[in-house]
Amino acid sequence: MGYRGPLPKTAVDRVNTCVGSLRTSPRWGKLVRRHLTQVTYTGRRSGRTFTTPVGYRRAGNVVTIGVRLPDAKSWWRNFTGEGGPLALELDDTGRTGHATARRDEKGRVTVTVRLDETA
Repeated sequence: MGYRGPLPKTAVDRVNTCVGSLRTSPRWGKLVRRHLTQVTYTGRRSGRTFTTPVGYRRAGNVVTIGVRLPDAKSWWRNFTGEGGPLALELDDTGRTGHATARRDEKGRVTVTVRLDETA
């Protein structure tokens, strides 16, 4: 049985702050940034800009984000259907791309980002 319902905002904010601190830490940052990044996107309904830390895997110009507890989170829903634009930091550089979210038959959600070509 999976978790259902939203996570408490204060708990989410604390975790996100902690992860953000680890990413910028002089001691741990380089190691943490290999597996964690922050995505920035504009909400489809609100039009507001949001930033959230996520774990990722990268293969060339494709970044894969596995969404843990997807029913308790809403950010990935901005990328269902045709998907949408997203920005993230990779190798200490801001990158942009097009993200699409898919839910498989077991309820797992994966967001796939195809990075824009760099100049």
